[in-house]
Formats: sequence, C-alpha cells, structure tokens
Amino acid sequence: MFKGLEPILYAGREVLPLIEGGKGVAATNHSSSGAWAAAGGIGTVSAVNADSYDPEGKIIPQIYHALSRRDRHEELIGYAVDGAVEQVKRAWDIASGAGAININVLWEMGGAQRVLNGVLEKTRGLVAGVTCGAGMPYKLSEIAASYNVNYLPIISSARAFRALWKRAYSKAAEWLGAVVYEDPWLAGGHNGLSNAEDPLKPEDPYPRVKALRETMREGGIPDNLPIVMAGGVWYLREWENWIDNPELGQIAFQFGTRPLLTQESPIPQTWKDVLTTLEEGDILLHRFSPTGFYSSAVRNDFLRNLEKRSERQIAFSRQAAGDHQFQLDVGVKGRSFWVTRNDLLRARAWYGLGFTDALKTPDNTLVFVTPEERAMIRKDQADCMGCLSQCQFSSWADNEDNSTGRLADPRSFCIQKTLQDIVHGGSTEENLMFAGHGAYQFKQDPFYSNGFVPTVKQLVDRILTGD
Repeated sequence: MFKGLEPILYAGREVLPLIEGGKGVAATNHSSSGAWAAAGGIGTVSAVNADSYDPEGKIIPQIYHALSRRDRHEELIGYAVDGAVEQVKRAWDIASGAGAININVLWEMGGAQRVLNGVLEKTRGLVAGVTCGAGMPYKLSEIAASYNVNYLPIISSARAFRALWKRAYSKAAEWLGAVVYEDPWLAGGHNGLSNAEDPLKPEDPYPRVKALRETMREGGIPDNLPIVMAGGVWYLREWENWIDNPELGQIAFQFGTRPLLTQESPIPQTWKDVLTTLEEGDILLHRFSPTGFYSSAVRNDFLRNLEKRSERQIAFSRQAAGDHQFQLDVGVKGRSFWVTRNDLLRARAWYGLGFTDALKTPDNTLVFVTPEERAMIRKDQADCMGCLSQCQFSSWADNEDNSTGRLADPRSFCIQKTLQDIVHGGSTEENLMFAGHGAYQFKQDPFYSNGFVPTVKQLVDRILTGD
C-alpha cells in the first residue's frame, strides 16, 4: 500500500480509496466494475444506456421502432433501466461481497430521474451509491436517500457544491457518501468548465480542492467524508502531498482512463489499440457536444471534421445592413442572406470544393457542408430519441413541448449514435472517443510495455504501489 494511503469506510464497509470512473454508454460495465470491486475498491457501473442481453448472452441492439420522438424516448428509458439493472446484478455477482458497487448517471441525460428511480427500485441492496454530474443535480440527494443509498455529486468548484448543499443536500446529509472533484481541464468526457474559466488556462487543482474542503467544513461536514480527486490521476506518487493532508481531509482517487486498458474493459480491441498510440496533446477539450458542456475526447477524424465544419461558417443578415451588403449566391437556393464581401468570397470557394449546402445555426450563421453531410445531419436529427434533457443538435427537450425553442444546431452531432457505435465495434476515427488528457501515458508508462494489458486486479495492485 502506498505510503499514507488507508482504507476508507464507505457504505458501512472498509474499501480502498480507489474509485473506478463511470464511463457512459457501455464503456464501463459489469465486467470491469465487478472486478474493480472484487479488488477491494469501488466499482462504478454506468447507468447511461447500458447494455442488456438476450437469453444466449448476446448484447441486445438498442433499436428504436416508434415513429415519434416522445415514444422513442419511452423506448430509451426502458432500454436504460433494463440495461443498468442487468449490469448491476452481474457486477454484484463478480464482486462476491468485496468492495462496493456504485452506479453513474448523467443528470442531463433524458429521463435521468425516471431512470435513476427505476434502477434503484430494482437493485435494492446491491447499489452502494450514485455518482452524478453534468448539471446541477439538486434532486439527487432526495432520490438516493429514498432508497437508502449514498450519493456522490460530481462538481468542479466549491461554488457549485455550496449551491447544491444549501438548496438540497443539507437535508439529506447522512447519505452524502463523498464529493467528487472533477478537474475540468483534465478529465475525460463531459466536464464542468464554467464560462468564467478559460479552457486554455488550466488551474492547479490543489487550491480548488482546498476551497471545497473549507466549504464542506462550513456546512458541518466532517473531514473523514472523502473528497474524490478525479481527472488527471495516473500515479498516486504524484499526489503524495494530498494523502493524509490536514488541509484537505480524507482524499480518495478516481481512475477513469486507466481502467479502459484492462482485460475486463468492455471497449473493443481497436479502441484499446488506439490508446497505446496517443501522444501528449492528442486529447481535445472542445464544445461540440450537444449537451452544451465542454468535453474531452481523442482528436480523431470525427472531431477534426467538426472543427473544420465550424470553420466553414459565416455570419449573415436577412437584409442589407452595415458590412452585410452582398447577397449570398451559393448554397442557399434562392433564399435571401446578406453577408460581407470577404465572406461571400469564402462561401464561393467552399462551394467550389463541394461544400454546396448552407445550413442555418441558432447564432445567425451559416455552415457549409457537402450534400452527404447534410443528409446525415438531417437524418440523425429526425431519428432523435431524446437521450438528453436538452439537445442542441436536435432541439429535443424533456419538457411539455419537447422542444428547446431553439433552432437545431448543425455544428453538433448525435451523441447517442456515435457513442453506441464506437463501444460496439464501430470506427475509432469516425466516432467520438472520450478519454482523459493523461491518456498519452499509456504509451510512456513501462507497466504497459510490450503490449501488456493488465487485469483489473493487476491494475489496482499496481496503483497501490504508487505507480
């Protein structure tokens, strides 16, 4: 055991202060999470559109048959509950009473509260806690407490936790299992970078976590309730000054990226192979996600195409005004758009390169795409099943009107489609591939030399040495 690292008391049992990060849409399942718990830590089953299985053990494809988005949304919730329940039960069996099993949900996923209630109702006694981020999950504490399970909010600032605590969590303080601080500059997947923070200027997590502990103390939360450091965690020896530090109180560590490259990890071999080739800087912090949040993923062809699409963008006016004195004559089929002279020339150049269709965005701009891109965008928007509470790409919202009231944004993408595709064997270049910014260390860490892929138990044992 690394110097100073001690087991923590969680959900009435002693466990290692090592948590497996919950990676949505089947990238974390029973196999990896059950093995993590069996090794003595806290395994985290993703309850975000998890896989179900047929009687032969084959994954049931999540195909939508309903004609309306509202009805497809109901199908989605059914898939989500059934899959997560199946994954929890299988993870519990693998753990055999060791460690603990958490579930992870995205608060901004469509039907989040219904899914969470459905899963916890059908897995009573199996789930120790719920980790939840992406948004401000005020009702998380109430739901978790009603099933006698812990809740672990994922936040990126003391300010966010203070708001949650004052409005809701203080009323269910006894079920607060830990607070997960997720570094918004280093964590993989969606993160909590605010508009007041510069995505290009990472901040040292130590003072931010110290401020979080001080905020927790103001609320009367004891120092033995863990803060879980998530995002950018690779070697424990790099965090030696955090362990047994009276300024920070009890610290635990969450590993999201490292468990991707294990024998039990459910991601396809092609995805695992890519992880071993990444260089520092190959992960992009971007804002293309239809959630509206920043997120981090491998900068592959998929993300490069989104970057290029947004670069083929010009502002317009519906009448001649100011610098917009030139009527656009390509890509708009007779509709009147007024642009600057420079943008008119740019648009004509894009048109000549095959980007012949101009699509309006919610920001009074036009993006130029190929006819094939346009057809795919429109089809994906039409096929929407409401996987997010509010989707910028399709304008779906989980409200009475089922609409955000904003124009669908063609600069984004269908996140459900691409995440389902990559985790079930689709292209690692043409899909979104989430990863933390430390993923380049797979190539540098001697633990993985000569193509070695550890079991989860071997990985946990390695982490416990400090490496």
